Amino acid sequence: MEISSLLLQINVVNDAASTAASQPTESSMSLWELTLKGGWLMVPIVILLFTAIYIFIERFFAIRKAAQFENNFIDRIKDYIHEGKIEAALNLCASTDRPVARMIEKGIKRLGRPIKEIEDAIEIVGKFEVYNLEKNMVILGVIAGIAPMFGFIGTISGIIKIFYNISLADNISIGLIAGGLYEKMVTSAAGLLVGIIAYIFYHWLNVKIEKVVHKLELNAVNFIDLLQEPVKI
Repeated sequence: MEISSLLLQINVVNDAASTAASQPTESSMSLWELTLKGGWLMVPIVILLFTAIYIFIERFFAIRKAAQFENNFIDRIKDYIHEGKIEAALNLCASTDRPVARMIEKGIKRLGRPIKEIEDAIEIVGKFEVYNLEKNMVILGVIAGIAPMFGFIGTISGIIKIFYNISLADNISIGLIAGGLYEKMVTSAAGLLVGIIAYIFYHWLNVKIEKVVHKLELNAVNFIDLLQEPVKI
């Protein structure tokens, strides 16, 4: 009796082990595999991502370069003008590849004319420099808006396909619905992520541009004040 009971327990254990071995193990999915599940709409989303990253890096270095110039630049210009060395002041501006130098250079070339005319000339150059700083910024704004739209298109098209498959299937199962739905939700998640990244890039660069603009305005005001002082010609 004991032997038969022991054999029965062994058979139960073996059956449980074989059943567990026969059941499929839960497999993990890599990020690349999950990305591929999104379908062809992941292609434009990825392109938008790399475009946003490229514009951010390019604008970052351009803005940082524009914000950097010698602290004593205006002081040297002031000394040259007071000493009557207009040509030396122009040469200093020409050798300084910065927006503020190009603005001051335009003002120096207008010396002898009414202050209002000098201010207008500096303002025009300043607007052009700001326009150059904002180059391609509008593209970042567009990416922040349309990337989520691509994701929603992928999800909607996937849902339409799921309902079409349901209409053709005899038996409706959770696997049939969930299996296709999670794949199409990948495009929504990717589109939103790219949109958020582009949105952050756009506003962060705008803050940096505003700081540069404030510096340009301050130096332009200092230059105009300089012209009000006695000048040796």
